Amino acid sequence: MKILIATGVYPPDIGGPATYTKMLEEHLPKYGYDVSVLPFKDVRYLPKVVRHVAYFAKCLRRAKDADVIFAQDPVSVGVPALVAAKMLRKPFFLRVGGDYAWEQGTLRFGVTASLEEFACGNGARHPMVTMFRWIERAVARCAKRVAVQGAFMKKIVSCWGIAPERVSVIPNGFSGIPATVGRQAERESLGISGTVAVSAGRLVPWKGFAELIEVVPEILKAVPDFVLYIIGDGPDAETLRRMVVERHLTQRVFFTGRLEKGMLMRYLRAADVFVLNTRYEGFSNQLLEVMASGTPIVTTDIEGNAGVIDDGMSGLVVPLHDTAGLKTAVLNVLADKHLAQKLADGGKKKLQEFSVERVVAATHEFLSER
Repeated sequence: MKILIATGVYPPDIGGPATYTKMLEEHLPKYGYDVSVLPFKDVRYLPKVVRHVAYFAKCLRRAKDADVIFAQDPVSVGVPALVAAKMLRKPFFLRVGGDYAWEQGTLRFGVTASLEEFACGNGARHPMVTMFRWIERAVARCAKRVAVQGAFMKKIVSCWGIAPERVSVIPNGFSGIPATVGRQAERESLGISGTVAVSAGRLVPWKGFAELIEVVPEILKAVPDFVLYIIGDGPDAETLRRMVVERHLTQRVFFTGRLEKGMLMRYLRAADVFVLNTRYEGFSNQLLEVMASGTPIVTTDIEGNAGVIDDGMSGLVVPLHDTAGLKTAVLNVLADKHLAQKLADGGKKKLQEFSVERVVAATHEFLSER
């Protein structure tokens, strides 16, 4: 069966959708698929409206030879992929990694509701947010089936009006990048020293980087050589950098910008602890990468993390917005080598539940239900 995968991100881009798409491209052929990938980055250099028209034209041309079209988000690639599928009368499948309307509303239009409140209530007030909300729900309703990464996103998509039996939970998978050097050698190679914490993700409000920076002075009181590396880029970058300058932390908090996957894994392996102070995750592929690196994790107790982190076993979980608890959890990991090793070992064991083989097999089953 010939499948066209329409995706917004694709390696060397990082993130769950990019990793998942590459995984399918490499492993679905074992199940008899002829896989073709159409990344949005092929047209991203064009002006905004023109790029979407160009992507649709490419999608329509490439879809002619496909038996099925599988879009990796409901808006940027979902809309053109769905229109192409309708015009060519091809089966259309959709993967939803997050709520685009809520994300845009939070970033640009003053939405303050939680994702669940927004999706399951009347959280859209701005006309643009209302439009985005209508679009993503309409695209999802037109799909033969919808895939999500975890139980929390299945709940959200159900609030869109999609029958639960049409929604399949397919978590992200990660096979890991083999380490060629040890932690100390990795640090020396990267030119970093001290007691190292790493956090990574898109620099947006719901990732909680501002709260994490606020905690650094308290951690420094107990661990004077503590340093924090924040990996990623996004709309909050300048705000966060100003925070660091205003709090005189320029020698303690460092921004690397966006890194390609291999370099990101090197920083993860070099760290003493990884902190993900997030209030929203559909499913964090980042946590799988950290587990593979052998670094202990501290994160929040949000629903999107529930299927990935077992508190005290594969990481430490703290209540959302509990900065005192966040500080204590980080210090506990840094002070207790036995605890740190237990969490690292538990993370590698947990990672087995998200093997490439399981994820690809589940995707094959999902695409076969036509």
